[in-house]
Amino acid sequence: MDKVSRIIRHNRAFVRRKDYRTFVTDRFPDKRIVILTCMDTRLTELLPKALNLRNGDAKIIKNAGAIVSHPFGSVMRSILVAVYNLKADTIIVVGHHNCGMTGLKACTILKQAPRRGVRMNDIEAISRLGVNLEEWLKGFRNVRTAVKQSVEIVKTHPLLPSKVKVHGFIMHPKTGKLEKV
Repeated sequence: MDKVSRIIRHNRAFVRRKDYRTFVTDRFPDKRIVILTCMDTRLTELLPKALNLRNGDAKIIKNAGAIVSHPFGSVMRSILVAVYNLKADTIIVVGHHNCGMTGLKACTILKQAPRRGVRMNDIEAISRLGVNLEEWLKGFRNVRTAVKQSVEIVKTHPLLPSKVKVHGFIMHPKTGKLEKV
């Protein structure tokens, strides 16, 4: 049985047993918090536990490196939706030590892409369309600087109400310890 089939089988049993009942909440974050964090699997359960968050307490946005790479990209749009439509009044950016985005170079991905079935013609076409893949796929040198940059983009966004608080932290992925940035 493949991975997806196992997921579907588990899901059917989960629904049949009504295990979902312990997770019932509404769409509004009870603590009025939005958290942007990394998609690192070490943080999946650790971050909510370390921040004393239960299901329904916060809107959690995840991406590679907890990066707001563009003030008018999907991450910032999600933050603004949470502020305006879901009554969030606090935004927290949580990066972490030993992040896979630290030192990542675009060539690392671009060298692997053809080996994984992506045609070189497609990579070249993306570049001809004006997408700078070297810039778009790169990581960061320092997690502290990356968190500060993301916080600054959010904090100074022209559509973010001035009363919304924005904070930055770095988490230790083993202990959950937070450092304020």
